[in-house]
Amino acid sequence: MIRLATVSDSKDILQIYAPFIEETTISFETEVPALDEFSLRIEKILKQYPFLVYEVENKIIGYAYASRHKERAAYAYNADVSVYFLPEYHGSGKAYSLYHCLFLLLDKLGYKNAYAGCAEPNIKTRKFHEKFGFKLIGTCHKTGFKFGKWYDVTWLEKTISEHDENPGRIIPMSEVSSEDLREIFYSCNVV
Repeated sequence: MIRLATVSDSKDILQIYAPFIEETTISFETEVPALDEFSLRIEKILKQYPFLVYEVENKIIGYAYASRHKERAAYAYNADVSVYFLPEYHGSGKAYSLYHCLFLLLDKLGYKNAYAGCAEPNIKTRKFHEKFGFKLIGTCHKTGFKFGKWYDVTWLEKTISEHDENPGRIIPMSEVSSEDLREIFYSCNVV
């Protein structure tokens, strides 16, 4: 089942995220955040952006969220996106379903573009995003230093919706009606 995350999910989400920090360059964080700090992050994101979890038998096995792309006002129609799953669910198609739901919500909120960064080498993540319609837009060379080594980051872009001349305002996640959420989650959870 796919649903909105809550702050009470923070511990389960952090347990999924921590190995990506400690063992990989998929996250450029170098220290696992304290639970209270991580809970505040989720709370802050949920005010503006979607933060979703995927549950199997009442256990969170993955999550995806959107966040601010850049600070300047003209970038307001863009979002950065991330998805993380327990390793045993990689390749199961569940991440694809969760991302699909995230993009339905981002479209509903008025976002136009999504961006994802990928520390290289990481063919698996790049292929996943390309399968989802992301296109490579560039590489930042030696931009992240972790585990005693410099890493390049490739950036990928996906168009979420049409770029009309009067795009309207971005709707904060906190203003999405429960009816709209029910409709989106119903479409995402139908097998």
